[in-house]
Amino acid sequence: MPKTNTTKNRVALVTGGASGIGLATCEMLLAKGWKVAILDRDEKALKAVRAAHEQNKAVRIASLDVTDEKAVDRAVAETVEAFGGINGVVNSAGIAADKHVFDTPVDLFRKMLDVNVVGTFLVGRAVARIMMDTGGGAIVNIASISGLRGSKGRSAYGASKGAVVTLTQVMANDLAPFGIRVNAVAPGPVETPLVQAVHTDADRELYHRYIPMKRYGTPAELASVIHFLLDDTQSSYVTGEILAADGGYRGSGLVLDR
Repeated sequence: MPKTNTTKNRVALVTGGASGIGLATCEMLLAKGWKVAILDRDEKALKAVRAAHEQNKAVRIASLDVTDEKAVDRAVAETVEAFGGINGVVNSAGIAADKHVFDTPVDLFRKMLDVNVVGTFLVGRAVARIMMDTGGGAIVNIASISGLRGSKGRSAYGASKGAVVTLTQVMANDLAPFGIRVNAVAPGPVETPLVQAVHTDADRELYHRYIPMKRYGTPAELASVIHFLLDDTQSSYVTGEILAADGGYRGSGLVLDR
């Protein structure tokens, strides 16, 4: 059984932490006693988070472009300096699009891979270099059911999230000798600002038809799954796992029409 860090000393770094699943995860971790570095590139969202946590010494808030390698390394170093280490990482920063393969520009495809895949790699690698010398830790990547099953309009997004799935499994293998666990959560549709911007009424009707639970998830529901994977008192023997939190979508066949 690996050595367990006390809740008092646990530190998490969350990208895309100023909105949606990332923000809900930050709020849950703070409620559980973690110290949290909230990183995002959305200045408007960051402003709101700063206002909410202005006097909270357990929070560090900063802007970060996850595709900028030097900026990533600097953000990780600053988090270690501020909190004394990092025990958990959540790679929640990402972008999405719903476009037919014929209507998907190459520039959009490349940008999707850069943010969703390269960004996840850069942050995970930078933090793992710290964790390997400090007793290990846990990395949770945000994949998607679009990376597990082929869905319409997801040539760029689905390919990027499929890459996150494989990256997660490879990192789990490479980093296990250092006591670093790497897992991914594959959300179904979740009521986040990103989903609200992308999903049309027709999209919602389709999802409700094919999801056995007949609803979208909430960011808090995803945050609880992420917390489980971060917390080595609950998931110390779990690594390389892709955990779908999707209302039953991945496992469904014929769905009751009700």
